[in-house]
Amino acid sequence: MPAVTPTSLVCTVRGCGRPLEPAGRALACAAGHSFDIARAGYVNLTQPQDRRSLEAGDRPEAVEARDQLLTQGIGQRIVQQVTQEAESLALPSTSLVVDLGAGTGALLASICNGVRHPLPQANSALHGIGIDLSVQAMELAARRHPSLTWVVANADRRLPVGDGCATLVVSMHGRRNPSECARVLANGGMLFVIVPGVHDLRELRTALGGRWVAQDRVAGVLAEHTEHFRHVRRITMEERHRVDRATVRQLLRATYRGERRSAAATIDTIDTLDVTLSSDLLVFEKV
Repeated sequence: MPAVTPTSLVCTVRGCGRPLEPAGRALACAAGHSFDIARAGYVNLTQPQDRRSLEAGDRPEAVEARDQLLTQGIGQRIVQQVTQEAESLALPSTSLVVDLGAGTGALLASICNGVRHPLPQANSALHGIGIDLSVQAMELAARRHPSLTWVVANADRRLPVGDGCATLVVSMHGRRNPSECARVLANGGMLFVIVPGVHDLRELRTALGGRWVAQDRVAGVLAEHTEHFRHVRRITMEERHRVDRATVRQLLRATYRGERRSAAATIDTIDTLDVTLSSDLLVFEKV
């Protein structure tokens, strides 16, 4: 496990909240709760009440599809823009970044390893904790980015992070928990919420459904966060790609709706398609 501060990761067993400390190949708290560190390097902190099924988190095919798309460069421009915005914060090298719904870790790794600090440091990487309910995603993330901390946990519930530990919290295309984000952030800490933009996958939705309905999620996100955060700015990020039929299938698998049998005949008629990926980045400051 990386050398994050002792109070960064905390026990969530029945609201325990005590710091988790290394104990051989496990993490343990003073109350005796212990969690084994998996061979791949992640730790699973989920409790039975955190899971609605035995296969909690995103479907394995969705995790695999998103990973393959990023490998092809689809979605990378948005990752780069979020990283650039994090860089503009001039975070000190002692900062902790927490990524909620971290997936296979590309965004957190980009932020922690790619952000330049205001003063030269012997170790320039930020500390990072990535949280996701998918064991498959956390296993991939831990193997690829072993210098960061990867945790299987339900970000909808109490976060396994100590009060005021984080300088930056990031939530990309996931469920949001404003009160918990505020709790784990230090005073003046920043929150990045990234949601699908109005034009996201508009060509694909039109091709499969015959029409595209514009949906702006920003107003709802702003309303959710007014109690704990001040809205700083909104940045709309877009990238466009010409994709083949196989990539169309990957895009569908990567969404929560997945690839539907009813769309199979239409997909078979697509040779190539121009596709827009769009996301809105909302920057908040804890008040």
